Order: sequence, then structure tokens, then C-alpha cells
Amino acid sequence: MYPVITLVKASPADAETLLNLSRKTFFDAFAHQNDAINMEIYAAKAFTLTKIKEELNNPDSAFYFAYLTDHIVGYLKLNTGDAQTEFKEDTALEIERIYVLQDHHGKNIGSQLIDFAIETATEKRFKYVWLGVWEMNIKAIRFYQRHGFEGFSTHRFMLGDEEQTDLLMKRALTQYPN
Repeated sequence: MYPVITLVKASPADAETLLNLSRKTFFDAFAHQNDAINMEIYAAKAFTLTKIKEELNNPDSAFYFAYLTDHIVGYLKLNTGDAQTEFKEDTALEIERIYVLQDHHGKNIGSQLIDFAIETATEKRFKYVWLGVWEMNIKAIRFYQRHGFEGFSTHRFMLGDEEQTDLLMKRALTQYPN
């Protein structure tokens, strides 16, 4: 039996906690496959207190901490409307970030975060949920496929000075098929 997480919406007061968690999970996930300098260049822009506060204050974005008992073990960032990184469609929900601390991989936490995102999109009557995932992150791609996501396009992602390709994936919601 897997542990059940509790989700708590992050507020601007949580900016430092979110910043530290974001940096840690990003580096844990990608540092072993990328150049250290490019990782630092990207992090210097994406993971600053100012940037995190801006994101937390955006009414079209929401961050959720995943708790096991009283410990944060991961987080989720959802975007709607103009906060979406690509399409900015009123009928879609973007999962921009979904990260789980390495010590908690394999505990079904990611699946619970995905389920929450899909439930949120369904409640808001969106037609689909979409996300971008690095084409070299095969484990994550397979995870999303198991949850009903299918590739439909690609886009460029700059990690420092290295151009990478993200696979764009989406899952149509059954009550509102595309």
C-alpha cells in the first residue's frame, strides 16, 4: 500500500521553501545528464526568489506542496490562461512542473500529483491537460504515457546555452474529447 499525500496550496509566504525545493528537485533530476555550467546558468534565471514570488503571485498559476505526514516530498505547478507557457488556451490546464524528492520516488506520489491535476482540470471543465517533458527523460515520458498522455508536438528549451527539445504531451478529458 502506497502512502497518501496531502496537498497544500503554496502561498507567497512559502517562496523560500518553494525556491529551495525547486532547485533541489531540478538538479537531482537533471544534473547527471547535463553540463554543470548550463544547469547553473538556467537556475540563475529560473530559480530566484524574485521569480518564484512572481509565479506565486500570478492568479493563473498555482503551486501545491505534496506532504507525507509533516514533510514536503514534492510539488506541482499548474497554469491556466496566460500563465501557460505555450498555448494559453482557456480550455486547457498546463502541468508546468511536477517533481518528487528522490528519496520518495517509487511511492506513487507522482501519480497522486497527476491525478490531482486531472481532477482539477475536470472540475474546471477543461478539455485537456498538457505538459512538456525533455525528450531525453524517458522515465518521465513513460510515466506520462501510463497516465494517458500522448505526444502531439515539440518545442525548444534552452538550458543555459544548450538547445534541447521538449516533447509536448496532452491528455484529453473524457467528458470533453478534443
